[in-house]
Amino acid sequence: MESKNEGKVQDVSLDEKDVKKSYWLWQFFSHANYNYERMQGTAVAMAMAPIIKKLYPDPDEKAAGLKRHLTFFNTDPNFGAVILGGTIAMEEQRANGAPLTDEAINSFKTGMMGPMAGIGDSIVQGVVIPIMVALGISMATKGNVFGSLFVLIALPVVLMVIAYNSWMYGYRLGTNAISGMLADGRMKTWISAAGILGCTVMGALIPNYVNVKSALAFTIGNVPFNLQENLFDALMPSLLPLAVTVLIYYLTTRNVKTWKIMLGVVVIAFVLGALGILG
Repeated sequence: MESKNEGKVQDVSLDEKDVKKSYWLWQFFSHANYNYERMQGTAVAMAMAPIIKKLYPDPDEKAAGLKRHLTFFNTDPNFGAVILGGTIAMEEQRANGAPLTDEAINSFKTGMMGPMAGIGDSIVQGVVIPIMVALGISMATKGNVFGSLFVLIALPVVLMVIAYNSWMYGYRLGTNAISGMLADGRMKTWISAAGILGCTVMGALIPNYVNVKSALAFTIGNVPFNLQENLFDALMPSLLPLAVTVLIYYLTTRNVKTWKIMLGVVVIAFVLGALGILG
């Protein structure tokens, strides 16, 4: 979707208070309404709401801006905050006439969410949490009653510091980096690369979130033949999950309502499961 502001010279700017307000919404609601259709998508839209409200005075632009950020999004809420900081910078540039489409902004988010999730999960779950818990246990085993309280207090504070600095760094870096790319014409190349990376990340997520397997098995002569293992997996692992995902994506492009797709998936899965076709 093209922006009404594209090509127009305006002077709409955000101050630090706006960016911080958006951050605090993300901090407290990053996993509110967490669901398998959009994951953190609604939380992103909520965090971006004050930004969209200030940057786009036109009601249609406001609505389009919120809708733009309701897409699927899932990353580490702490280190991944750098993505949304950068997204705010992109929205600010767009509001001032930069040629940034919906696809460009969402490609940036989608392309970055996987790598930042990997970094964040590794550091937070593999380093920060074990260290905080180990310190708390060490205090508790020595009879210090504050051992358990240390974990409950120190861990959220450490994660909050990481998230806040990531958010603000993403915004500051994003503004400078995006301005530079617009100036020397690298934006189209960047958008194309981000789109490819985003598709790759989303494709890699399919086997993790879509579980479809055939339960059909029969004998050819004296040789047992399992349709899933001997055919589908031999052709391409996770072929059925990919096929289902592509079909659902096609239905969304035909403007089929989400609730109809979900109901159809449940009914078809139940029937095929009862018939022993799917397992």
